[in-house]
Amino acid sequence: MLNRIILIGRLTRDPELRYTPQGVPVASFSLAVERPYANQAGQRETDFVDCVAWRKLGETVGNHLTKGRLAAVEGRLQIRSYEAQDGTKRRVAEVIADSVQFLDRPKDGQSSPSPSEGSSYGDEEVSLPDDLPF
Repeated sequence: MLNRIILIGRLTRDPELRYTPQGVPVASFSLAVERPYANQAGQRETDFVDCVAWRKLGETVGNHLTKGRLAAVEGRLQIRSYEAQDGTKRRVAEVIADSVQFLDRPKDGQSSPSPSEGSSYGDEEVSLPDDLPF
């Protein structure tokens, strides 16, 4: 069986970085992803996909991505159920990110990982060369 998803889209809001009671970082964010075909009016429709990144990847996403940034997310689809405050059962589909790649430069004034910091792509720390354009 296989459960893999690869998405490329723009963040619809700044990531929400929080920590579990055990101190594990988790970032929640949403990607706007265009569908690969146009509707009858000739316009492309957009899907808004909820994503979650855990641990070091979650911290990196929470500290360096912002609304409007272009990112590639690779992970797995998870569907979970919960009971809302009004007692109704709800289901949520979200992508649990294994890796996130930053595909554009930050706008002026926004933070981004410096080449000396490296950039996290999943559980592995990757050093960036000094001559990258961002």
